[in-house]
Amino acid sequence: MEELMKKIKQFNEERDWDKFHSPENLAKSISIEAGELLECFQWDNENYNKEEVCEELADVFTYCMQMAMKLEVDPKEIILKKLDKTKKKYPVDKAKGVSTKYNKL
Repeated sequence: MEELMKKIKQFNEERDWDKFHSPENLAKSISIEAGELLECFQWDNENYNKEEVCEELADVFTYCMQMAMKLEVDPKEIILKKLDKTKKKYPVDKAKGVSTKYNKL
């Protein structure tokens, strides 16, 4: 994870792009790229182009990593913290095999 973050940071530094990467702009970029990822499945969710999906997914991940760097948080740490919180909302005995929202389990 650290190596990946260093490569993203270097890429942006070489282009002097960090000045454009405010939390707000990164949030917008994540949303835009997520929309492009969804577009890959727009008309056919079974016959999608995996290469295009992977490219859009990479864009989403890259902007998420940049957001973590900008906020000075460890992605692994915040993901594990959120996973613990979600485990409590969706206990296995109630949530296994169902897609019901936690407040209706």
